[in-house]
Amino acid sequence: MNISELCIRRPVMTVLLSAALVVAGVLAYLRIPIAALPSYNTPVIAVTAQLPGASPDTMASSVALPLEKQFSTIAGIKLISSVNTLGNTQITVEFDNDRDIDAAAVDVQAALLRAQRALPVEMQQLPSYRKVNPADAPVLFIALDSPSMGLADLNDYAENLIAPTLSTVDGVAQVNVYGQKRFAVRVRANTDMLTARGITLDDLAKAINAANSNTPVGVLDGPRQTLTIQANQQLRNAKEFANIIVAQRNGAPVRLSEVATVEDSYESVKTSASYNGQRAIMLSVQRQPNANTVQVVDSVKKLLPLFRAQLPESIHLTVLNDRSVSVRAAVHDVNLTLGLTVLLVVLVIYLFLHRVMATLIPAVTMPISLIGAISLLYWLGYSIDNVSLLGITLAVGLVVDDAIVVLENIVRHMEEGMVPMQAALKGAKEVGFTIVSISMSLVAVFIPIFFMPGVIGLLFHEFAVVVALAVIVSAVVSLTLVPMLASRLLHHEDGDGAEHGQVASDGVIHVAGGRLARAFESLFRAVHGLYMRTLDWTLERRGLMLVIALATFAV
Repeated sequence: MNISELCIRRPVMTVLLSAALVVAGVLAYLRIPIAALPSYNTPVIAVTAQLPGASPDTMASSVALPLEKQFSTIAGIKLISSVNTLGNTQITVEFDNDRDIDAAAVDVQAALLRAQRALPVEMQQLPSYRKVNPADAPVLFIALDSPSMGLADLNDYAENLIAPTLSTVDGVAQVNVYGQKRFAVRVRANTDMLTARGITLDDLAKAINAANSNTPVGVLDGPRQTLTIQANQQLRNAKEFANIIVAQRNGAPVRLSEVATVEDSYESVKTSASYNGQRAIMLSVQRQPNANTVQVVDSVKKLLPLFRAQLPESIHLTVLNDRSVSVRAAVHDVNLTLGLTVLLVVLVIYLFLHRVMATLIPAVTMPISLIGAISLLYWLGYSIDNVSLLGITLAVGLVVDDAIVVLENIVRHMEEGMVPMQAALKGAKEVGFTIVSISMSLVAVFIPIFFMPGVIGLLFHEFAVVVALAVIVSAVVSLTLVPMLASRLLHHEDGDGAEHGQVASDGVIHVAGGRLARAFESLFRAVHGLYMRTLDWTLERRGLMLVIALATFAV
């Protein structure tokens, strides 16, 4: 007993298995991540290091070079490149394609720890790294602007209130702040004044660091306890910095304001962000690779009223570049296209078979195959995106082929006078191997995409997986559910279209239809006759056709 016969004789089991497949697919569709592009880990890691105020040459020699020396000791590196700008270094480490990205990330982290001693002591933040992913583009931008509040205060709200809260949202991987304007006191030394008083820039820097120290002043040891004397010497603004005594000359103190210009400013004055022509602070929200873009954006938007209630009235919070809008539109368009495709396929089936029940069978099995493919897609860790939706749309025309092949063979035996049950058993058995071979050949077509190297190969890998899964599920459904439904739903029809289980006098089941069906039948017979006459003509001139074929290959 083959699988088709088992399912034909066990209709309840077949229906329950199909229903279970549909339920699993629906649950998977509700939980599967939705994004614009597939998520995959390319063997590339980006390292970022910052040293505010340092020139590009300083960043290259003091920051990038020590890091690159440590990275060069890691096995499997193909290329190391760096870009150095004012106060910023971006290093890209590209590994071999067969290198495990997670293991490579651990090696990069260890190299960063080894390189700490060689980095400048002025670096307030250690270098960070991240795995490069094409789907890592921010899913949402938020702008903070105020007509009356300074950028340093806006930056403080963004970094200490909004960003930490959004980072705790389920599915959010990282919140970046662009156009950062952290408060800082900027000291512009007057070299003429320093030279006149015999003070070097190094003396000036040491005096400023010593005056702004946060270390304990001393310790008092007693017979019963020890007390640490702590004095808060932190200076808060330019006015307090201006009174720092940097040296003693001729018995008189030399204050910082005498040899330098001191002003309240920002850590970086070379970068900025604006919204509608007004200076602002921007926040970008990045989702986790396995997160649902739509759900992440909706979760973030739910928190915005809470932020607006906590922020001062003068601060405006605006949502920009919502990527979930394009994702929703893409999913909607593909669903619409998918529905139209299914309707057209069903219409074509009906025009050729002229049977409502015969048309209903592939119309039912086709969505079951697609839904089952989605359940496997979720189980394998893929997502619903533009690439996978493209594969599902393409698979509509492929999954229906197997059902039609099985159905037409069963109908053929019924037209020859066989009862539906026997026709289903014999017809499914005859084409079982054909269905398997067709499915294997279709899957084999996409094997090159499975092993395609590079970014394009990784991007379209999900496309090949979706189509292959849909074809495999379609083959299983065609060999199980289709023959079972055909054995129960199809009946013999007489010349007037009434279902009486009788065959017409000419031995062929004639199906009565409307004017559209009869017109299509006439057109089909005309095209079929033309094809047969053309085929006879070509078979009588085999030599000429062989020459034409060779000439076609040559062209």
